[in-house]
Amino acid sequence: MTQSTTDALTAQCLAVAMDMAARAREIVLGHYGTPPDVEDKADLSPVTIADRECEAAMRDMIAAAFPGHGIFGEEFGAENADAEFVWVLDPIDGTKAFITGKPLFGTLIGLLKDGVPWIGVMDNPALDEVWAGAPGIGATRNGETVRCRPCPDLASAWLYTTSPQMHQGLNFGHFENLRHGCRHALYGGDCYSYGTLARGRADLVCDSSMQPYDYVALVPIVEGAGGRMTDWAGGTLGLGGDGTVIASGDPALHDQAVAALGG
Repeated sequence: MTQSTTDALTAQCLAVAMDMAARAREIVLGHYGTPPDVEDKADLSPVTIADRECEAAMRDMIAAAFPGHGIFGEEFGAENADAEFVWVLDPIDGTKAFITGKPLFGTLIGLLKDGVPWIGVMDNPALDEVWAGAPGIGATRNGETVRCRPCPDLASAWLYTTSPQMHQGLNFGHFENLRHGCRHALYGGDCYSYGTLARGRADLVCDSSMQPYDYVALVPIVEGAGGRMTDWAGGTLGLGGDGTVIASGDPALHDQAVAALGG
């Protein structure tokens, strides 16, 4: 594939991802104004009709635009997941926030190329913010370029995690080691924390108990903004892995964070 062909495909895939985000926003906001009916999945995590409607609509759009691509979604599972290109979908990341009216939830749309995160879109409909990351564009928020801020010293870092309860078993001790090494720790941002990092307002995001649909879309945004994002051992994120995620705004900080986590 020539560079011009790759660039054209990148632009086409990103355009479809943005169209998917716009469609998902319509569905989500249509359900956001009133408390939704909630069901518990087998793992006791909540799901709403908005989650399922969003993913179904996005899958239809992918099938129409790229019938040979694979899909890995939270609500309807995997199909053709060994394809060269695989879309990774979380229709509502932060469903608990959505249910309770907290506006930090988002739709995550990621695209893997040969198993590696390549394109990512995060839409936060209640905040009217859409983020994107892809080769050639870096990272953007509502079309404007965003960049991570410098922070080469762990002791100066502002750290986000979704919840300390997500760090179960031995992971909690590793997380606490990182937390004690940082300047401040904040909680409860869900996917939006990664946008906060990408725009230079935080330095680290540390999560665990994650699934690919929770993080694949975020890697191109964080790394497009100049940061790094891996598992706690410093390994590449994809469909496999142990569910741990560490994102650093300053690449010089990343090795320190991985070391603090026991990597």
